[in-house]
Amino acid sequence: MKAMVLHELCNLAENSSPLVLTDLPDPVPGEEEILVQVSVCGVCHTELDEIEGRTPPPRLPVVLGHQVVGRVVGMGRRVKNLQIGDKVGVAWIYSSCGQCTYCRTGQENLCSDFRATGRDANGGYAEYMTVPERFAYRIPPVFADEAAAPLLCAGAIGYRSLRLTGLQDGQNLGLTGFGASAHLVLKMARHRYPNARIFVFARSLQERAFGRELGAVWAGDTTAESPQKLDSIIDTTPVWKPVVEALKNLAPGGRLVINAIRKEEADKEYLLRLDYPAHLWLEKEIKSVANVTRRDVQEFLELAAAIPLKPEVETYALTEANQALVELKLGKIRGAKVLKVD
Repeated sequence: MKAMVLHELCNLAENSSPLVLTDLPDPVPGEEEILVQVSVCGVCHTELDEIEGRTPPPRLPVVLGHQVVGRVVGMGRRVKNLQIGDKVGVAWIYSSCGQCTYCRTGQENLCSDFRATGRDANGGYAEYMTVPERFAYRIPPVFADEAAAPLLCAGAIGYRSLRLTGLQDGQNLGLTGFGASAHLVLKMARHRYPNARIFVFARSLQERAFGRELGAVWAGDTTAESPQKLDSIIDTTPVWKPVVEALKNLAPGGRLVINAIRKEEADKEYLLRLDYPAHLWLEKEIKSVANVTRRDVQEFLELAAAIPLKPEVETYALTEANQALVELKLGKIRGAKVLKVD
């Protein structure tokens, strides 16, 4: 099979082609695994972090990609619920131990044996991949493959973030950073909380205009002061500056949810500007989002189909994966980037 393979970590500013088109043996599913013929795979900011060494190190060489849509074309003898031809998705969570307290209580995202798709196991920047059956999800028929891919990470983790805010209808929600995940959160929030007011903080004029186009009542720079205090804010950026800036816009008792796998060390000095009275006083909260659970993915796909939620996408050929990654690093984003594999 053809795959875009990462052989070593690097800085994309110095190496704009870190992934190499490679012929690999077709994978063989284990007893409880399915073989997926990949149709499309979303491109995520986390892949930049993997390539440039800011996440727990991936196994090398590795096939990246954790927003995968394809068809079941093979299966192990103990697969029970899926059939050949089913359209399925694979998300960031590839597997967990299934035995620990976290797994038994539906918090497998916190399992110490959590394995990530495209980091700890080969992902979807390839023609085929295998995955345990219980970590594959039927894709509702309302979605074209390209539209479904971003839902599996940007959408699912956005759903978890929105759930963790504790937002009530009629309250004010802020979104700082306005890429693949935030634009889906905005659409979700407008559906679930029709009387909520949504405020967008973004670095570019294009992103702010996009937010207003999707229904935000206000959009401004990351450092701007919102016209009203906000009950909840979701941060989807890889840096510290928006976190500190967002805290000053929280209402008393408000909650900031950080939807990010890491924050850049180079931006860490911004934390020195964190002022307790201005940023944290009056019972403001900060909560992180760790990965995603199977429940998040399944519930979100059902919600997305009911809305229906259609992401904005830009498509690329599998062989253009490096181009898509470089554009993502440069901030050339409108919606989500998706590789067409087959």
